[in-house]
Amino acid sequence: MCGIAGTLYFDAQRLPEQSRLERMVQAIAHRGPDGDGYHIEPGVGLGHARLSIIDIGGGAQPIHNGRRTVWITYNGEIFNYIELRQFLEGRGHRFYTHTDTEVIVHLYEELGDRFVDELNGQFSFAIWDQLKRRMLLVRDRAGILPLYYAKTADELVFASEVKSILASGAVPAALDPHGIDELMTFWAPQAPRTMFQGINQLGPGEMLIVENGRIAHKKYWEWSFPEPGEHRRGSQADLEHELREILSDATRLRLRADVPVGAYLSGGLDSSTLVALLQERVPQTLRTFSIGFDDAGLDESVHQRTVVDYLRTSHNHVQCSTADIARAFPRTIYHSEMPVLRTAPAPMQMLSGLVRRSDVKVVLTGEGADEVLGGYDIFKEAKVRHFWAQQPESSWRPGLLKRLYPYLNLTSAQSAAYLKEFFGVGLQNPNDPCFSHLPRWATTAQCKLFWSDDLRGRVEGSAVERLRDSLPAQVRSWHRFNRGEYLEAKTLLPSYLLSAQGDRMLMASSVEGRFPFLDHRLIEFANRLHPRYKMRVLKEKHLLKQAMRERLPAAILQRHKQPYRAPDAAAFVGSQPPEYVTELMSPQGIARYGYFDADKVARLVAKLQRAKVPAARDNMAFVGILSTQLWHAQFVAGRKFE
Repeated sequence: MCGIAGTLYFDAQRLPEQSRLERMVQAIAHRGPDGDGYHIEPGVGLGHARLSIIDIGGGAQPIHNGRRTVWITYNGEIFNYIELRQFLEGRGHRFYTHTDTEVIVHLYEELGDRFVDELNGQFSFAIWDQLKRRMLLVRDRAGILPLYYAKTADELVFASEVKSILASGAVPAALDPHGIDELMTFWAPQAPRTMFQGINQLGPGEMLIVENGRIAHKKYWEWSFPEPGEHRRGSQADLEHELREILSDATRLRLRADVPVGAYLSGGLDSSTLVALLQERVPQTLRTFSIGFDDAGLDESVHQRTVVDYLRTSHNHVQCSTADIARAFPRTIYHSEMPVLRTAPAPMQMLSGLVRRSDVKVVLTGEGADEVLGGYDIFKEAKVRHFWAQQPESSWRPGLLKRLYPYLNLTSAQSAAYLKEFFGVGLQNPNDPCFSHLPRWATTAQCKLFWSDDLRGRVEGSAVERLRDSLPAQVRSWHRFNRGEYLEAKTLLPSYLLSAQGDRMLMASSVEGRFPFLDHRLIEFANRLHPRYKMRVLKEKHLLKQAMRERLPAAILQRHKQPYRAPDAAAFVGSQPPEYVTELMSPQGIARYGYFDADKVARLVAKLQRAKVPAARDNMAFVGILSTQLWHAQFVAGRKFE
């Protein structure tokens, strides 16, 4: 992966400034420390920061076609580029590099806008068609890689990260109040919105076309599910075989690189599956990387070691303490470019640092398996809640949630009331397309209780209502399990998991992540399956477990799913909190930026200092407030934290 930046002036004769483009590229140099490159002509400037993965010696960008009339600046990987190149050479195209990047240029020449349908990869790029005076901005299907843009009166500025657009001077850094409203509902602003006023993000599977001064958006791919009665069924053995074949080929393609490739290993089913498939192909050289926590309740080291011993990988491990998280957190927010509600990205930044120090540039990760193959507890919750909704006054039906959360004491009247309050959200309307996610969103939205009157007055309407209104009409006719999958794949996955916790923490250390479970062939295969192949009663990822039962130890296949979590408020609240925390969370610091109510925040801090086991929503509120303060300090106030 790399970093791209550029500008398109609506005045076709205006020549972009080289120095301005260089500032934009320099702002994202961490994405591409191996070199930079530029193409400037009247009306257009393209910049590139390169992380060399394929054709290390000859792949400098921007890259052009033979006549130098089509140019591209590109971030990502096209994994089927070898096959596409063979097709194009058969059609008479001639290449001057061995990169996957040049394949895109020639494919665009050959197929026009339909070229993107042939790409198997993860990407965000800009194509400039000089003869047509036409610019295409394109983001990959699942939203693995980001692409931002800002339109002013006289230009369109775009880049892989917001900080590059800010470096252009085209727009100032300012909070979009609806961006923080969405973040404190869905965990992240939803495309096209960002945290920054006047700066948008391209959505997954979307193409932005600029021609003759007009801007158009085109959706070229979308998560889609069958209508009732049209799901695919069949022999379990046949479906297991097909799943293994697709996933194995997706993994094979993602080994294509001219540098060493490693893998993240969490100790869960998804990463263990990938490591098992990788070990079949690179048994002598596979390197795995994991993170552990001092808190035994969060640590998965014993499960990681089980896989390492079983598959005999060359393993690398980093241990993360609360002090480590506190030290890393300002840099985490700088790279994520948005507040977060959990500290989970910070340890991922440490893990990518370990990868880079180990002289590995590329890692495969299991992200996406839960969305594609039905692995999240939220899908189980929805299943129980639909059953409960048939008899809302039942006292025993909600008790089934004890199978998901056995630590809940469901015998007391107080706990039963809590259960009703939390999981009972939206119970009166189980056909609501957002039904599966309403409890999570309602809990997250409690962070807004700490908002200042000023911020609250700048937000209009409901984030949930806006999202509900934006859903495609066909969502309402899908199987309720598929509705939950769609919401997860459209909200949390691209905007938070693949962004703040994925791409940004990887690229902070100049490491490329690859995601076999998000190969569009696998997504389309899984989306056609009847939900019973994904979740059998309340057992998640049924088909994947069956498909891998002869390749993984039973302890990994049978273990209860443990979500990845890291210490939250505990990293910052104690007898000696970090200096930046004391400053930014003080009444004066809160009042200075004006987003939160200083008295309410002070009471929250005092409560957390007293608590032996902080409530989840208090943890979330504290981290959300602190990270918002850090976001403003770094991007709006221009402060630096060492």
